[in-house]
Amino acid sequence: MWGCVPAIRAISLALAAWLFTGLAAGAETPPGRVVSINLCTDQLAMMLAAPGQLVSVSYLARDPMSSAMVADAAAYPPNRGLAEDVFLLQPDLVVAGAWTTPATAAMLERLGVRVERFGIAATPEEITGQIRRMGALLGRDPEAEAMANRFLDDVARLAASAAAAPRGRAATYHANGFTSGTGELSDLILSLAGYRNIADEIGLSTGGHLPLETLVLAVPDLVVTGERFPGVSRSEDVMGHPSLDHLAARAETDAGWVCGLPHILSAVEGLRE
Repeated sequence: MWGCVPAIRAISLALAAWLFTGLAAGAETPPGRVVSINLCTDQLAMMLAAPGQLVSVSYLARDPMSSAMVADAAAYPPNRGLAEDVFLLQPDLVVAGAWTTPATAAMLERLGVRVERFGIAATPEEITGQIRRMGALLGRDPEAEAMANRFLDDVARLAASAAAAPRGRAATYHANGFTSGTGELSDLILSLAGYRNIADEIGLSTGGHLPLETLVLAVPDLVVTGERFPGVSRSEDVMGHPSLDHLAARAETDAGWVCGLPHILSAVEGLRE
């Protein structure tokens, strides 16, 4: 019986070595060629990717009315989210939005390309979750963890400041009279700036069309309108109605309001100022 011990020990060591080799072989190598086809994943990938790892972002990343990283995006070839163009870039990984370019994402997957979809992030937990997920996908976990922790620290600081000095009631008012509900990204920005979204009290907790008369009668302390696009649009006329000039302080959204990213902190500071 005792003579079997060396043999058992040798077998155990061999098994452990085999398992270690298998685990090492199964360890995922970070993708060398990453393509983003969504505005929000564009910016998140640009913030976290290693030099040379990200090879293309969507054309929207260069739009100053949508993107908070226009200058950074100039360094990357743009794509328009077309499956043919993306496939020719020979990506190891494509990051996309859950609700944008679904046909492109599906076709790329049929062609054997790995596609990872990101949903909408509207809370600090969802935002940091997406930061950490992108970091894991790119093999940049330490950088992502540091970014997430910095963001949470800033959120805690702003939340404490907002609680100590509330600034009153606010409403968002966009094209066609659309307002954002509670729980949306705009609501988080308002809250961190010290304002309370009036959506709940006017019966639009999930957002929707806000009649101008209802907005005027609610008498908010702040009205945040969408940034107006060049040219003429009847859908945006309501945002410039004269009654708003006499109703409350005014502010406009900018690219920092579009995606659930650390850039919302700049939007918060803008409202506070």
